[in-house]
Amino acid sequence: MIFQRALHRELASAAGATFTVLFSILTTWTLIAILGKAAGGQVASSDVLALIAFQVLNYLPTILILTSFISVLMVVTRSYRDSEMVVWFATGQSLLRWVRPVLTFGLPLVVLVGALSFVATPWAQMKKDEFMTRFEKREDLKRVAPGQFRESASSNRVFFVEGAGGETNTVVQNVFVNSIENGKNSIVVAKEGVIEPDGKGGQFLVLKNGRRYEGVPGHADFRSMEFERYSMRVATKVPVSGTELRVETMSTAALVAVPNHATKAELLYRISAPLMAVVLLLLAIPLGFVNPRAGSSANLILALLIFFTYLNLSRVTETSVKQGQVAFGLAWWPLHLAVFLMVAALFAWRLNVNHRYHPLALINAWKRRRMLRAESTKAVK
Repeated sequence: MIFQRALHRELASAAGATFTVLFSILTTWTLIAILGKAAGGQVASSDVLALIAFQVLNYLPTILILTSFISVLMVVTRSYRDSEMVVWFATGQSLLRWVRPVLTFGLPLVVLVGALSFVATPWAQMKKDEFMTRFEKREDLKRVAPGQFRESASSNRVFFVEGAGGETNTVVQNVFVNSIENGKNSIVVAKEGVIEPDGKGGQFLVLKNGRRYEGVPGHADFRSMEFERYSMRVATKVPVSGTELRVETMSTAALVAVPNHATKAELLYRISAPLMAVVLLLLAIPLGFVNPRAGSSANLILALLIFFTYLNLSRVTETSVKQGQVAFGLAWWPLHLAVFLMVAALFAWRLNVNHRYHPLALINAWKRRRMLRAESTKAVK
């Protein structure tokens, strides 16, 4: 019991440190990516924090799987490096005795990964799509940020406003509009503009005290004119019959209710997450072996390679199901079974007392070297 409590405390400490590092890296990377989209006018500035939260929530199952795997590996590696495993095996204890406390520590994380994969992640994907779709449906001038050039939804106009005012930001100052209609280029500049609806789902930008340039300067058809009031249609809201629902945003019950290649592939992805977490927890125990005289970074690099290979093979299997190349019933278990058999093989290898890297073999070798050193000292005397 004392061993299990101490092991749980050490595992929790290692998991907390690992999760903090991985979560910070993921959040920073997501922040940079979404801020870049906001600066490019692809998302609304007011939606940045919500989109970051949804994106981080999507990647959280993978972060938790990697956290549990690395934390167990680090604790086992430290035990070997500090020769605690030598004492453990010298007292007649087996490596299999680590399985129960490790699973006791890891099963809550596995349950959390399953809950995120089956419930939270689809909800986050759905909310993210809602935010993106809502921004795409916004009128042209509502998508314009003061001080930045923005292209219209129809890609035939470029807007620039220096500032916005009014209770609903319907008044804009120092407006610049570059339009291309019927192959002709026109530029409109004005000191002030007002957004007015026409009552039929459309909107007009009413410019005041401005100038319009049409054509190419130097050509005979170039025209320049001043105006006190100029109306320009900037948006027409088209009724949307419905949006296509992506399988990533569907609930697990909806995936089961609508069986096809895409829904089965998504269901396979959600099932794989908790299975990967359990298998990697067990894999970390025999994989954590390290020679006390050698460095401890080699097995960590190997563990990361195994993790990403396992993850990519899972995605390959998912793609095969999505393309109809492999049936769902034959795709969800072979990869996890193969990795589990590798875990069993590693356990058998580490439990082999005759292996030269087994801790008991290391103890015997250390005793032999000590006896030889003592005999050589006596011979010299």
